[in-house]
Amino acid sequence: MGLLSQGSPLSWEETKRHADHVRRHGILQFLHIYHAVKDRHKDVLKWGDEVEYMLVSFDHENKKVRLVLSGEEVLETLQEKGERTNPNHPTLWRPEYGSYMIEGTPGQPYGGTMSEFNTVEDNMRKRRKEATALLGENQALCTITSFPRLGCPGFTLPEFKPNPVEGGASKSLFFPDEAINKHPRFSTLTRNIRHRRGEKVVINVPIFKDKNTPSPFIETFPEDEEAAKASKPDHIYMDAMGFGMGNCCLQVTFQACSISEARYLYDQLATICPIVMALSAASPFYRGYVSDIDCRWGVISASVDDRTREERGLEPLKNNNYRISKSRYDSIDSYLSECGEKYNDIDLTIDKEIYEQLLQEGIDHLLAQHVAHLFIRDPLTLFEEKIHLDDANESDHFENIQSTNWQTMRFKPPPPNSDIGWRVEFRPMEVQLTDFENSAYVVFVVLLTRVILSYKLDFLIPLSKVDENMKVAQKRDAVLRGMFYFRKDICKGGNTMVDGYGKAQHSTEQALEEYALMSIDTIINGKEGVFPGLIPILNSYLENMEVDVDTRCSILNYLKLIKKRASGELMTVARWMREFIANHPDYKQDSVITDEMNYSLILKCNQIANELCECPELLGPAFRKVKYSGSKTDSST
Repeated sequence: MGLLSQGSPLSWEETKRHADHVRRHGILQFLHIYHAVKDRHKDVLKWGDEVEYMLVSFDHENKKVRLVLSGEEVLETLQEKGERTNPNHPTLWRPEYGSYMIEGTPGQPYGGTMSEFNTVEDNMRKRRKEATALLGENQALCTITSFPRLGCPGFTLPEFKPNPVEGGASKSLFFPDEAINKHPRFSTLTRNIRHRRGEKVVINVPIFKDKNTPSPFIETFPEDEEAAKASKPDHIYMDAMGFGMGNCCLQVTFQACSISEARYLYDQLATICPIVMALSAASPFYRGYVSDIDCRWGVISASVDDRTREERGLEPLKNNNYRISKSRYDSIDSYLSECGEKYNDIDLTIDKEIYEQLLQEGIDHLLAQHVAHLFIRDPLTLFEEKIHLDDANESDHFENIQSTNWQTMRFKPPPPNSDIGWRVEFRPMEVQLTDFENSAYVVFVVLLTRVILSYKLDFLIPLSKVDENMKVAQKRDAVLRGMFYFRKDICKGGNTMVDGYGKAQHSTEQALEEYALMSIDTIINGKEGVFPGLIPILNSYLENMEVDVDTRCSILNYLKLIKKRASGELMTVARWMREFIANHPDYKQDSVITDEMNYSLILKCNQIANELCECPELLGPAFRKVKYSGSKTDSST
């Protein structure tokens, strides 16, 4: 969740008064870091994943499932039994936005050897088992991206009513403040986003039109004029940060050997973000309704959109400095490497004074405009004790802005005076139901970075086309029905790894466009004469590596899952959930998810996650049925 400072949080008006101070000193802190480590080379490849979890409680008698607001207590115990007792503990635990959420990572980063791939799933299993052991009877730890009835009456345990009147953090009609993590950062973020924006956040998700769904589908909010104006026909309306940041995701961070390698990886992976997002689609339901989207990205983007009406272009600029085209949670706006410069075709809003300052300090144009773009944003949280800092040895002001620009990729300078190198974070993936699936997506992305670096692959296309891909990726069944812009020749040098594909294509199609519309099946699995496919390239890479039998078997199993999801032979989690609800005996084809339907779905998800039942349409025969006691709820109930 980014920077977690401790102290006395300031109101938005107080924070606003210090905004220029934070930006000015944030840039000084960045410059100290940059000049200290810009020439640092030969950092070893390290990487790690982040998995976010929800705590749920099953009421088997009444057939209800609710989110348990005990995340802080569970987290405290996990940290006390883990890292505080043993610095080498295999797992680390951190808070997340929802008080029903926790985040788990490996205790130490994974290294550069191929055998590390065979430890990812085992570590995820440890995390699930460790946290589950602390839960009460009939409670479970779930890796679901969005809780289908989030924001419906009584969705939390204990139950709290929303507080839409002034004084609450979110003023939501649906999401109680008690469901927000008690760390002051989270409620302050929620309140200050609303105050800066000048109104509540507005989230409108298209509803899925089933046979008996009202047309037009219209919700009325007579008690709330703001909601009545903001809600749209045929859309599910939501009004709080919790509807976005209260979802779960799966992320991977890589340490590169140098700043130039980090910038190269940042650019190449940015083009992969929409592809992997569509492949990992897992969130089709919102506020008790079936939606017409499969991914959470646009929901989170709207949930933290702090732009004023002026910044959104709805009113003339008067009190603000810029028109800003996107929320601060969105896709990247510029490539960082020299090879990406010619594909930077998005108008970039920057702080010109900061840009000039960075140039004068020896920062190149591409990195300077990247940072100057991030710093058009205001800080959203500030703690009284953290206003005046030692810029040479601290980076809180830089991270204040950096960590609240939530983009598909994040370029991460080393912390001051640390042995950590330049890193990039891959952020678009939706969390999956099982440790096997989550491991598969992590291994796929990490393995792809090895191939990109080893063979100097080039996936770059105009950044505006990546933005178009992001829009397509969120649509229902995008993995099967969507067409995505993708580079045709990724091996300009004619790399023998793909049987001369790059060389042949370059010589015969050099006059044609560098990119074309492709299906995800083509991008992942390849199509003769069109594209070699990422999985065949990864398989070719594996054949040339020394890999022990167990690790090779694990990797191939993971790649098989990705391959079959891309081809449609296996369902995405989103498609599987849709089918489950559509076939539920209580479903009336009206796009409504009742308490009992939600209970049945989450119970089934929990059984699948703990390997207590099979799900071949989701996992296929590649799924290894290794039983372990990982749930406190009786699956036979």
